[in-house]
Amino acid sequence: MKSIVLAGGCFWGVEAYFQQLKGVTDTSVGYVDGNKRNPTYQEVCHGGATHAEACQVFYDENVISLDHILDHFFRIINPFSLNRQGHDIGSQYRSGIYLDDENDRGSIELFMKNYFKDDLKKVQTKIKVNHDYDLAETYHQDYLIKNPGGYCHVNLGLAKAEERK
Repeated sequence: MKSIVLAGGCFWGVEAYFQQLKGVTDTSVGYVDGNKRNPTYQEVCHGGATHAEACQVFYDENVISLDHILDHFFRIINPFSLNRQGHDIGSQYRSGIYLDDENDRGSIELFMKNYFKDDLKKVQTKIKVNHDYDLAETYHQDYLIKNPGGYCHVNLGLAKAEERK
C-alpha cells in the first residue's frame, strides 16, 4: 500500500474524485504545508494558518500506478493557476503534491516533464515532502458522500467508467 497527499483546491471534491477509482483503498482530507500543527478550518480559511487543503490518497500500486494517480490529479485541477481552483480563491487552494515517500520524487518529476512538455515551466503545482499533514475536522471527511448536493469544483465524471470501482 502506498500513499500520497494531493492539494488541488477544495478538498471535498478531490477526495470524492479519488474515492471512486479502482485501486484507491482509502482517503482522508486535511491540511498540509503550513505554519502550525493541527490547524482548524477557520484558521486556514481566515489566514491564521498557512496550510493548503489536501487529500491523502492510499492506493494499491498493483491496481493503480502512481502515474495513473497523477494523470487523474491533473485531470481535475488547473496546474497553471496560483492559489485558485474553480471559484475557490486563496492560498489554501494552491496545488501541490506532497510526498509520503521521497523515493517517488523522480517518478513524479519525470511524469510532469512528459505530461506538460514545454509548458512545465508554467506549472504552479509544487512537489514537496509531506512533513505536516493533519486531518481536517470530522465533518469534512467524506463530505460529498454525507452531503451529495454539496459544492464541488471537481468534475467527478472525468473518471472513465473502466477506472471506477
